[in-house]
Amino acid sequence: MSASRALVLGAAGQLGRACMDCAPEAIATQGFSRASCDVTDDVALRRVMDEVDPHIVINAAAYTAVDAAEEDRDMAEAVNADAPAMLSAICAQRGARLVHLSTDFVFDGRSPRPYVPDSAPAPLGVYGASKWRGEQAVLAGDARHVVVRTSWVYGPGGRNFVLTMLRLMREQGTVRVVNDQIGSPTSTQGLAKICWLLAERDDARGVYHWSDKGAISWYDFACGIHHEALALGLLSAPASVEPIPTTAFPTTAQRPAYSVLDASATCRALGVVQRPWRDALRDMLRSQQQLEGTA
Repeated sequence: MSASRALVLGAAGQLGRACMDCAPEAIATQGFSRASCDVTDDVALRRVMDEVDPHIVINAAAYTAVDAAEEDRDMAEAVNADAPAMLSAICAQRGARLVHLSTDFVFDGRSPRPYVPDSAPAPLGVYGASKWRGEQAVLAGDARHVVVRTSWVYGPGGRNFVLTMLRLMREQGTVRVVNDQIGSPTSTQGLAKICWLLAERDDARGVYHWSDKGAISWYDFACGIHHEALALGLLSAPASVEPIPTTAFPTTAQRPAYSVLDASATCRALGVVQRPWRDALRDMLRSQQQLEGTA
C-alpha cells in the first residue's frame, strides 16, 4: 500500500506514543491526544481529518478504566463504541484505512484454549461490552479496516501493571498479586509495529490478535518484573512477591480468568513471530531505565 499521511488518535497514551515513535519514515504521521481531539465529538473528528487528510488512521484512543467504567457507563460507551462508529463512517467517506485497537476483555475467560479471532465475544463488564460494540461498528462499516485485539498492554512512561508493580516494590517491599487469572503481556513497542504492518497491508481486513508469547498469571508477570528490575538495577533491594487468589483481591468489574489470544493467524499473514514476553519486558524496562535517568 502506498500511503504518505497518517493520523494517530490517542497519541498521548502509551500505545499512541509507541505508534508515533516507530512510524515509517515514508509516512508523514501526526498524533492527536484527547486534549487536542475529543474523539466523542463528530465535529472535532472531522476537523482533524480535514487538517491531516490521512490515508491511514490508527485509533489508539480508548476509555480503559475497567472498574470505573461500571459507574461511568456513558463515557465508556461514548469513547469505546460511539467514537469508533463515527470514525469508521468518516474514514469510509474519505477512503482512509482504519486500524482500530480492541481488547481481550471482549471474552468471558471461560475458554479452555486460546481465543482465535472468530471466537464468540461474551464480555463480562461495561468496559468489555463497550469495546465489543466499537468492534462491531468498525466491522460493519464501509471503511477499509482492521481490528487488532490485544491484552495486558504495557510500555515505558505509561500507566500500567509493570510500572505499578515497580513502584509498589520500591515503596512497600511486598506485593500480593493474583495467580488465577491467565493471559499474555503485550509490549507497546511490539504492538505498535504490528499496527503499522497491518496499516500498510491493504489486503488485511477483519480481526487480528496480537500479544507477546507466553500464557502466564499476573503473579508470574510480577515475578518476572521483579527479576528483570533487580538485574537492571531498577530496584535497590529485593521485594517479596506473594500469590493470592482473585477472591482475595475483589474488584468492581469482573475480569476474565483466561484471556490468552491466539496470534498465529497474524503471524502467518504478516510473516512475523511473537517475542517471548520476558524478552519484551526486559527491553521495556531498559527503556524505562533511560527515562528515569538511571542507566
